Amino acid sequence: MHIDTITVDNFKSLVDFRLDLAKFNCLIGLNGCGKSTVLQFMDFLAQQVRGDITGWLEERSWKPNEIGSRLTSKKNIDFSVELTDEAGEKVTWEASFNPVQLHCTYERISIGGAICEVDKGTFVVSEPETGLPGIINVSPPEKLSFTYQGSILSQLRESTLPSALVKFKAFFQNVRSLDLLSPELLRQRTRNAAGSLGSGGQQLSAFLHELGANKRQELTVLLKRVYPQLEKLDVRSLESGWKQLEITESFLRDRSSQSLGKITTEARHINDGMLRLIAVLAELQTDDRFVLFDEIENGINPELVEFLLDALVSASQQVLVTTHSPMVLNYLEDDVATGGVHYLYKKPQGNTQAIPFFSIPSLKKKLSVMGPGEAFVDTDLTMLGDEIAAMGEGP
Repeated sequence: MHIDTITVDNFKSLVDFRLDLAKFNCLIGLNGCGKSTVLQFMDFLAQQVRGDITGWLEERSWKPNEIGSRLTSKKNIDFSVELTDEAGEKVTWEASFNPVQLHCTYERISIGGAICEVDKGTFVVSEPETGLPGIINVSPPEKLSFTYQGSILSQLRESTLPSALVKFKAFFQNVRSLDLLSPELLRQRTRNAAGSLGSGGQQLSAFLHELGANKRQELTVLLKRVYPQLEKLDVRSLESGWKQLEITESFLRDRSSQSLGKITTEARHINDGMLRLIAVLAELQTDDRFVLFDEIENGINPELVEFLLDALVSASQQVLVTTHSPMVLNYLEDDVATGGVHYLYKKPQGNTQAIPFFSIPSLKKKLSVMGPGEAFVDTDLTMLGDEIAAMGEGP
């Protein structure tokens, strides 16, 4: 299953916003245009199905009334998601989230003939085989008889759901955002990860432990392509269940000797770039289906960016990243850049909009004679507004 299109109205600067997604996607634009907001919204979608909106807000130090837009008088956040499942069938999810009640007061999910719908205080689950409602007529009709956060799917047991809805739920539970990756957090010792790195990478050590020895060895082999001195990536168990990431490297003992010496370094002394690469590549080894990274080039040496981009583009997951670096674009094939690089900008009213970067006529022309990164460097982003307006797209 993969996401084709998202539309959202009233999430921070995302008002009347639409984004069509490819397998690999890269958001570019001026500072403050809303790139990080799009990543936050995608993580917000995942939290709807996980059902812990309060914890998500606390992690980001946000209040419920801060996720709505100040650009409109609307209260609810309306969104829709269009997907395609493994059989090539279209899937839709539309909902209206109330920031006061912290759940969707209206939502409708349609997948494989199965439907889950919440409206006017009642909810219905129907299966394609019978078309009969599985759950209906909740009393009192004005409100549900149980409390929950996010989507109704966060509350319903999988045993009560059609298999198509179980797959839908699993997909969004496996959307992972690492938009808050921080070297300080990546260096932390941790006890448990529960299958997640954490948005800041704070559970990296325990996450690598849970991956198992075989996948850690696969990760080591990948890293050796750019760190040939790397011998081993391991996690040491400490007292009270704490886990500590360590790497072992081999170096010549001295100039006159060919014998190798080995040095083991724990996470708090590993360089920032290597830690970020470890986190990104470890995430790509999981069963997560959609992954998000903010400013993917941060802390990565320029000569390693191509290696990183190759891993992201060839990943089994659908990927969404943001960048300010033309180097990132320059390592993309033209077809990947054409389908996956999205330019974000703000209209005079302050709301964020998106357009495929290389659908802009001047950029399309440049791409015929330049690489994607060269075309990016050769463009003054502050001057694109008029051209986009002439296309009937922007201000």
